[in-house]
Amino acid sequence: MARARTRRRSTAVTAAAATAALLVSGCASYGVDPGADGDSGTVTYWMWEAAQLPAYQQCATDFEALNPDIDVLIEQFGWDDYWNKLFTGFVANSAPDVFVNHTSRYGEFAERGLLVPIDEQVEEAGIDLDAYVEGSADLWVGADGKRYGLPKDFDTIGLYYNREMTQEAGITEEEMETLTWNPQDGGTYEDVIARLTVDQNGVRGDEPGFDRDRVATYGLGLNSSGAFYGQTEWSYLVMTTGWWYMDAPAWGTEFNYDDPRFQETIAWWRGLIEKGYMPPLAFTEGGSMDQQMQAGRYAMATEGSWTVGTYGNLQGVDLALAPTPIGPSGERSAMQNSLADSIFTSSQVKGAAWEWVRYLASEECQSVVADAGVVMPALRSTTEASKESLSRTGLDVTAYTDQIEQGTTFPFPAVLNASEINSLMQSAMDNVMAFNAEPESLTAVNERLDALFE
Repeated sequence: MARARTRRRSTAVTAAAATAALLVSGCASYGVDPGADGDSGTVTYWMWEAAQLPAYQQCATDFEALNPDIDVLIEQFGWDDYWNKLFTGFVANSAPDVFVNHTSRYGEFAERGLLVPIDEQVEEAGIDLDAYVEGSADLWVGADGKRYGLPKDFDTIGLYYNREMTQEAGITEEEMETLTWNPQDGGTYEDVIARLTVDQNGVRGDEPGFDRDRVATYGLGLNSSGAFYGQTEWSYLVMTTGWWYMDAPAWGTEFNYDDPRFQETIAWWRGLIEKGYMPPLAFTEGGSMDQQMQAGRYAMATEGSWTVGTYGNLQGVDLALAPTPIGPSGERSAMQNSLADSIFTSSQVKGAAWEWVRYLASEECQSVVADAGVVMPALRSTTEASKESLSRTGLDVTAYTDQIEQGTTFPFPAVLNASEINSLMQSAMDNVMAFNAEPESLTAVNERLDALFE
């Protein structure tokens, strides 16, 4: 699951969606080179996370020592460049042998024959899929029932808050850990957001005389409008109402953005902007969530577990981590996601590529990643080491891990036609959050999404 991940996973997968659709469709037009099963030589490996590069470079060094006939060449690109280069590489048959893949993308890649299914290799290697954090391995079974990756990490959603600000506002840690929410009045979640909002005269959002047009600190930060899945923005709210994205757990063909529960949730969320408790959508261009937290512009931010290293190492600000609020269902909810490494169908060294993918998903490599304290690896056996490493930041990450252990997570919504869906919903949600359209306008957008599968 965050998931920026170097930009947020929740917002960045929407970048270059139109380009993605054009280039990936081009792959189908020109056919896909079947590649070769070479078991030695150089394996090119692409990733987007700069913070994780040292750990994976160490994995590559260790792997090469065990496999002297295979060299691993790692290349790292920023998020936007990463996907643009990958899409171009698919068309030009120059994509890397192995690359870090995202659940929002791999369905359409697999549908067009660009990825190698690894079911046989997994079975022959005797890999125990139950050894991974619950739910993470299932995310990588495509619409055709075939497996296209082994989980390398997992993530979920939590709530960072400025401890000094909550103390000054008279809000206890216990209150932060037991927040409630509903789409009618926002529950204690909105109460806290209002209390933590302070205007330039020092008046709080729940006090008489609060000036919503001259806010010094917003109670809740804003990542983006959330596109079609709202990973860190609104998914943790709407999922407590009994809503789901589509007509199937995954790979659905009819969507539910016309559901009153979804539209009511978005209306409440947008209402925070009207009240002055959350910044306008345009404000997100002024700096990342962590930068705004460090500057004291945001008192709280909902973010993915992949950001622990970033937030935990912010200087000059004392942060704590709370779980997502309890909703109308009586439970919390948080999206769970996982990244995996996929093999390009046209690779000339698919045998060697599989050995590298297998090693990336092994305890040997994931232990190295766990010790690095940047992200939480997917193997259960590395979880405690990962918690210990991440705790060096001073943050208690149980707000993330408890959600998975307590069964209050839900999987990233896997869809086909992801580029088109992203593009449509990004534009529609941006318009709603910019007050250029009402939440009810999503009903018409929902019809356009359904039409993609007719």
